[in-house]
Amino acid sequence: MHARLDVHESGGTRSVASGEVVAYIGIGANIGSPVEQCQDAVRRLRAIPGITALRTSSLYRTEPVGPEEQEWFINAVAELRTEILPRKLFEILKTIEKLMGRTDGVRWGPRVIDLDLLLYGQAVIEEEGLIVPHPELHKRRFVLEPLCEIASYTIHPLFNVSARGLLDRLPEKGRVELHGKL
Repeated sequence: MHARLDVHESGGTRSVASGEVVAYIGIGANIGSPVEQCQDAVRRLRAIPGITALRTSSLYRTEPVGPEEQEWFINAVAELRTEILPRKLFEILKTIEKLMGRTDGVRWGPRVIDLDLLLYGQAVIEEEGLIVPHPELHKRRFVLEPLCEIASYTIHPLFNVSARGLLDRLPEKGRVELHGKL
């Protein structure tokens, strides 16, 4: 299977926003070499025309959510500046996952790479197959810890609360440990 990245057109509609937007991408893996896979995902994102990677968090070793009979994850968050519209950006993330060997599997199960569109500026999007902000963002320590490292001030557009505020409100469950630099 050969997947190809096309950042210009999406079903005949314009795929570039009228101005640049800051978006946050969740990155995670727990199969194979998770650190290298997260690094590879960031390299691939930086190579996409229309995306400028601004910052990345450190890597975090995180307890899995869902099936417990799996390895811990390595997670990070990347901050991007882009003109690519959210649907097209989402499609690019899914294409990168496929190019890196991701296949469909158990929900919240092991994966070679996971790329999630967490936030796209202050946009609130509910479309078939795409919800932004990510619907689990405010419940996930493994996302909020790295997000707070690079953008604790970022406001969740539905709750009007900063990432730091969301993290501070989480119950103490789901271990997240600093692992190293991305």
